[in-house]
Amino acid sequence: MAAAAEASTVPTPVVPRLLEIEPAMAALEGVVMELEDCAFPLLADVVYTSDRDVALDGCSWALLLGATPRKQGMERGDLLSANAGIFRPIGEALAAHAADDVRVLVVGNPCNTNCLIARAHAPDIPDDRWFAMTRLDENRAKAQLAQKAGVPVGQVSNVAIWGNHSATQYPDPFNARIGGRPAPEVIDDDPWLRGEFVEKVQKRGAEIIAARGKSSGASAANAVVDSVRALAFGTPPGDWTSMAVLSHGEYGVPEGLSFSFPIASDGTSWHVVEGLEHDEEARVRLRTTTEELELEGALVAHLLSRS
Repeated sequence: MAAAAEASTVPTPVVPRLLEIEPAMAALEGVVMELEDCAFPLLADVVYTSDRDVALDGCSWALLLGATPRKQGMERGDLLSANAGIFRPIGEALAAHAADDVRVLVVGNPCNTNCLIARAHAPDIPDDRWFAMTRLDENRAKAQLAQKAGVPVGQVSNVAIWGNHSATQYPDPFNARIGGRPAPEVIDDDPWLRGEFVEKVQKRGAEIIAARGKSSGASAANAVVDSVRALAFGTPPGDWTSMAVLSHGEYGVPEGLSFSFPIASDGTSWHVVEGLEHDEEARVRLRTTTEELELEGALVAHLLSRS
């Protein structure tokens, strides 16, 4: 999509550097053929390899998509440990080979904690360059609000996702706006906003897996583009995007967690949007998702050491 200028407002040639495991290289070669056959005007070249050092050499954007999926009977700690085997060496390779201005977006789940693991092994990459993707959850929330209100989704703004990219996340309808008005003024259905809406967004990923037998594909790719666009070119005035970033105590979240907040960007730097209000129910939801992230952090604490 970037090669087709979907993520860009200026004509910047791109060179995707695609990393895949060795058994899947033949399939990746087919993907490369399709990229070539699209004749994207901004596609300058494609590098594809199973060598992470080659793939990450000089990269300015690292989009980390792959992760070990949770299998039946697997405990969460086992899943986190398995993913450490992916994200620890990726972090080390980023530290050794990425460009000085690299920005890292972790998509592979559990993305918040996978991001922490990679970051721990690339200590020279500044904290403000690390992101885990919750824009897909934001887009899901916008779609649900638009459908309920009977308006085009483009009229929905200021939707924040708080916390973990998991079933404990809090999609916040009370700071959202529809057609410039507070969402609760447009959707006069408080039980729906507090109940069905939140649960629908929290469980949407599982719903898609049940329907198609695998996790989100096109919608996740679209959310990657939305995330990169927001960071590279800025968020609309008065609006924000949702992104898991390293907490520095905002909204009472403990420091050091990879926690989804609403962030505003000018294309060069970004900041967590401060001053949003939460009622007691929302604060309970924030505590719940915070506690889950703290538990994940405790389960991988031994994996964060660089020794």
